[in-house]
Amino acid sequence: MARPKSEDRRNAIMAATTRVIASQGLGAPTSLIAKEAGVSNGSLFTYFETKADLLNQLYVELKTEMASAALDGVPADTDIRDQMASMWSGWLRWATADRDKRRTLAQLAVSDEITGTSREIGHRAMAGAAKILERSRENGPMRFAPLGLVAGLMNAAADATVEFIVHDPANAETHSRTGFEAMWRMIA
Repeated sequence: MARPKSEDRRNAIMAATTRVIASQGLGAPTSLIAKEAGVSNGSLFTYFETKADLLNQLYVELKTEMASAALDGVPADTDIRDQMASMWSGWLRWATADRDKRRTLAQLAVSDEITGTSREIGHRAMAGAAKILERSRENGPMRFAPLGLVAGLMNAAADATVEFIVHDPANAETHSRTGFEAMWRMIA
């Protein structure tokens, strides 16, 4: 009889995968991930059929976590600028709280291993953020640009802001406001 799967063990594998990918890249062997998680390589494959399955599940979890952090606390009864500022701050908190997650998600986002199904789940997780972004650009210079381009430009501004926050945490609030103002002028 097979032993039941442990949620703690699965979480340990996911956390280890995040750390290993952040430091070693997507080509890191599963044996290194298993060692980092404190499980055998065979045990890893009890939880995930293949490395691709592991990467896809991690992508979905990180994308969902990021979306949740960005949207948590966004006030529904304020103007769109305040909603966008709240979303910006939530995303920055997520991105600076665990840099390994941000690095890993960035690598997974461009990986050929991530399936269309996983990308669609990630897209759905970001639907609330996309709605706020759409409303933010309704009357701005980016209103006719493809949403993907606008999101990419916003992400580039956010990534630059995160780097400044990480390297100069004493001025994190100033960097956050400056980055937001630059992004807001670009899209709204």
